[in-house]
Formats: sequence, C-alpha cells, structure tokens
Amino acid sequence: MKKDTHPTYYTNALVSCACGNTFTVGGTQEKIKVEICSACHPFFTGDKKIIDTAGRVERFKSRASKATTKKKVVKKH
Repeated sequence: MKKDTHPTYYTNALVSCACGNTFTVGGTQEKIKVEICSACHPFFTGDKKIIDTAGRVERFKSRASKATTKKKVVKKH
C-alpha cells in the first residue's frame, strides 16, 4: 500500500461562523470558515428569515406577482 495517501486529520479544527460563533470539530483543515452554523441557521433558531445571496427571492416574488396580476386571454371561436 502507498504511504501518506490520506490528509492530516486535526482533532481540534477551529470552525468560525460569520455570526461570530466558534467551535471545534475534527477535520482535515486546521481552520474552517462557514457562513451559517447551527447558532444562526433558521431551522435551528426557529426564526423565519430568508437567506438570499444573489437576489433570487426578489426575482421570484416579482415573477409571482406578475403571474397573479396577468389576465387570462379568452379565445373566441
């Protein structure tokens, strides 16, 4: 078998979230930066907030409002 095929495993890898929360886990990197963790994710906190990174929610809402205001065209025979 080949030697040194697996990466180095760090038992106390430091994870830092954008909200400021930090905790340690086991991982292949010493420092891990994440955008959302269990302290700020809406599923775990119970908050109803929409996480939008590229304006997708606004585009969806604008398309949905256009679809509801659009009148149906009735074809006459």
